[in-house]
Amino acid sequence: MPNKNRNLETNKISKENDVLVKVIIPAFNEEEAIANVVRDVPSLVSEIIVVDNGSVDNTALNAENAGATVLSEMNKGYGYACLKGMDYIAKQEKLPEIIVFLDGDYSDYPEELEKIIAPIQEENMDMVIGARTGAYREKGAMTPQQVFGNWLATRLMRLFFSATFTDLGPFRAMKYEKLLALKMEDKTYGWTVEMQLKVLKQKMTYTEIPVTYRNRIGVSKVSGTLKGTLMAGYKILSWIFRYSLK
Repeated sequence: MPNKNRNLETNKISKENDVLVKVIIPAFNEEEAIANVVRDVPSLVSEIIVVDNGSVDNTALNAENAGATVLSEMNKGYGYACLKGMDYIAKQEKLPEIIVFLDGDYSDYPEELEKIIAPIQEENMDMVIGARTGAYREKGAMTPQQVFGNWLATRLMRLFFSATFTDLGPFRAMKYEKLLALKMEDKTYGWTVEMQLKVLKQKMTYTEIPVTYRNRIGVSKVSGTLKGTLMAGYKILSWIFRYSLK
């Protein structure tokens, strides 16, 4: 059920403007982390939407008890969960101006959401990526394969598209109308890179903001398994080469 503790009319990002912000959090077996994530999201957010992606633990219950709206998406995949959240929002009477995506494992600091959305509000950026730079990253928070994968993907985007991205970080914000214009498709591991590639192709504005990053609670379903790592790498590279040939 919707979080009734958040006032849609009085949330403010700045003194000058009221902006409706919603958060989408895909979650799969994150019962130990999800309540922390929900509770740490700043109160300026009007609704926190946790999409339970077929969990077999108490992820959904803990998220709801923490104050989130909980949706169920049984088709496994990060993109499936994100699309479920977007479909839910699209049916609402009052649409948001900004959408924030955030992982459910408590590796990001949800309280940094305000600095993630600031460039959209203050500089009219279309998209902002929370960059997990080494200086702000806890030791061991990213596996070697994650670090290499991010380096390779962003280098290829620089080579093919003159992009300035340094990360594929999942903590990101985007204007809602611009997000709809991307017509997102990927259902699994390629969601983040698809978004960044389509922003480049459509010549939208973007920037990165360094964010603090810590060791997640529990084991990663992607980088924590060989299959997840290989599939994520395949999807990321396939999206990049697909768009480089267009």
